[in-house]
Amino acid sequence: MALVSADSRIAELLGELHQLIKQTQEERSRSEHNLVNIQKTHERMQTENKISPYYRTKLRGLYTTAKADAEAECNVLRRALDKIAEIKSLLEERRIAAKIAEIKSLLEERRIAAKIAGIYSEAEPPRKTMRRGVLMTLLQQSAMTLPLWIGKPGEKYEVDDIDEEGKERHTLSRRRIIPLPQWKTNPETDPEALFHKDQLVLALYPQTTCFYRALIHAPPQRPQDDYSVLFEDTSYADGYSPPLNVAQRYVVACKETKKK
Repeated sequence: MALVSADSRIAELLGELHQLIKQTQEERSRSEHNLVNIQKTHERMQTENKISPYYRTKLRGLYTTAKADAEAECNVLRRALDKIAEIKSLLEERRIAAKIAEIKSLLEERRIAAKIAGIYSEAEPPRKTMRRGVLMTLLQQSAMTLPLWIGKPGEKYEVDDIDEEGKERHTLSRRRIIPLPQWKTNPETDPEALFHKDQLVLALYPQTTCFYRALIHAPPQRPQDDYSVLFEDTSYADGYSPPLNVAQRYVVACKETKKK
């Protein structure tokens, strides 16, 4: 039922995205006429070789309209990007749900086979664990599908702490929880949102599910690039491993412990 619900929502979002794309084209067509008027006004000014009060007033009005048109188009594009991010999230959730269902089916088949062979007891069921290769693949795909952050001028990031939810395993204070990034940073437009070279961080060590202390060797240069980090490792002479790549999603701030 969950997969059917996701498919229905994806179809709905695709319809909304289609309308937003059409609206974007309409906004762009509307602004093109004004841009042509700006260009023609500048050409007339160059021909007359003077900037009269008339042209100054006219250009001020044209540029004000152009700015409003650009902002309107930008707002529509942002709404379209939000729809795309939601669609990608739903597709990822659906894919993971299908993978989990597949794994459960395989485990059930093994349980039945083991029971038939006489090596399975209902009192001690086999431990259900996800294969390491599958888990590593899921982590990597989750990093690749992280949506790109496109902020407005002067806009800051907001991070919500995760409250305790369920008590199946551990109970932790929010102060001990470091949330993973919800957006991918574009180095060209928001470089201040990236960790800088030699900054101390916690990073997911490749092919594991554990975060370790590391230094930023080089930040991403493009949205799709990874961080290059140096993990703390006493087996090397300088105390750090060679540079290793870690996706933006799995690099978080490291809080220095206070010395007593």
